[in-house]
Amino acid sequence: MIENLLMGFKISLSFQNIIYCFIGCTLGTIIGVLPGLGPSATIAMLLTLTYKLDLTSAIIMLAGIYYGASYGGTITSVLINIPGEASTVVTCIDGYQMALKGRAGKALGIAAFGSFIAGTFGTVGLSLLAPPLSEFALMFGPAEYSALMMLGLTLVIYLGSGSPTKAMVMGFLGLAVATIGMDPATAVERFTFGSQSLMEGVNIAVLAMGLFGIGEILYMAESGEARASRDAIKYSSKLRELLPDQYDWKMSIKPIGRGSILGFFLGMLPGGGAVISSFASYAMEKKFSKHPEQFGKGAIEGVAGPESANNSAVSGAFIPLLTLGIPSNVVMALLVGAFMLHGVTPGPFILKEHPNVFWGVITSMYVGNVILLILNVPLIRFFVKIIEIPMALLSPLIVLICVIGAYSLNNNAVDILIMVIFGVVGYLMRKFRYEPAPFMLGFVLGEMLEKSVRQALIISQGSPLIFFTHPISMVLMVAMLFMILSPIFTTFRKRRRLTTVLEQVRKAASEDD
Repeated sequence: MIENLLMGFKISLSFQNIIYCFIGCTLGTIIGVLPGLGPSATIAMLLTLTYKLDLTSAIIMLAGIYYGASYGGTITSVLINIPGEASTVVTCIDGYQMALKGRAGKALGIAAFGSFIAGTFGTVGLSLLAPPLSEFALMFGPAEYSALMMLGLTLVIYLGSGSPTKAMVMGFLGLAVATIGMDPATAVERFTFGSQSLMEGVNIAVLAMGLFGIGEILYMAESGEARASRDAIKYSSKLRELLPDQYDWKMSIKPIGRGSILGFFLGMLPGGGAVISSFASYAMEKKFSKHPEQFGKGAIEGVAGPESANNSAVSGAFIPLLTLGIPSNVVMALLVGAFMLHGVTPGPFILKEHPNVFWGVITSMYVGNVILLILNVPLIRFFVKIIEIPMALLSPLIVLICVIGAYSLNNNAVDILIMVIFGVVGYLMRKFRYEPAPFMLGFVLGEMLEKSVRQALIISQGSPLIFFTHPISMVLMVAMLFMILSPIFTTFRKRRRLTTVLEQVRKAASEDD
């Protein structure tokens, strides 16, 4: 192992590969800042250009774009409440509230350090545990994925900082929006209203920009108090005072650790690994917190946990790709294409036939995480200057960014209209105190849940017992039932305790009489 790592570092620390790693990380950060573009579109555009590059250099650069975009998306999520990446949607909840309280630098700082720690943990895990963990990932079939998604949907109760009922309503509404488009099994159009633009469903980037970006602008336009409070934000110009202090680290170190572990394991699974990881981490931190009421109001744990989870998930996604040749998401599928362009098939034999590629790519992630830290931390004081821009100037700029981002996805003006519609929905959510995070989780899980449930029921010939006869799915279903029933039992115990206290008070009062 040590010899292989030394060989890998010798490859990844060559001048040529450091340059390509730097280019990838820088491009990824810029792409993450620009809503709508995303790493998958960028890698797809650059794929043919990598044909003339050495395979190791090409994969190092493309991988840098992938994990660099995760931090780039954090910048806009914190500063202007627009998730540059789907995996940074959760960061908007507390990151933007921290910015409104003059703590944007601390939010960006803990995100950068948490990403570095989680990325390093994920890379170490990738180095040591790739083969056995890839076999574990193969144990997940339709029943296991269905149970995992159902467990994820129960997280909507914990994602909202307000009423659990409102959170559940938003979760089910997200599921409903996820059904727009063609039926995955029968190809029948559903809720498309005759529009060809809706046949593939609603794009998550368009939805996120509408709910968070346009919705926030409309809410601030109506609420002079909200606009004035943002314009009145004060912060220090010194980088040392902007970065997380000792108390912030005390509150964040455990969420970073938990998020790193959770994200790494969820990242191996096909689907939205980084997205689901960030949502799951947020719900877990809210559950473990001694002050859950602070979530949604600027809790630094709500930034540290999800940011660590989505970056660790990126490393986890490479496990099935490099050891089995199975892509776990769109970006990994594009990387398979990059391998194929050079006549190399990723999978069990790559470690034996092309060890320089395998270990060069893995060790480049160590290098890339250091580059991202060096690149982004000194720039924090320049990023937070965005807060100084008056809302009268910033609002049109945000709208312009959202419009360009929505249009660039498919070069289709209908996407802009859809974004505006969800912007109005986002405004109404804020006005009537309905939170968008449970809605987003329902939307993200909806399509995957529908496919998995259908496949599982086809395998079992319609019997729902398949979810309880498979060991992994049974454990997940039991965990889901526990999460659903635990609040009910807690409420029951509180009422029973209150009844007992009232009876004791009545008894004492009657004795006094």
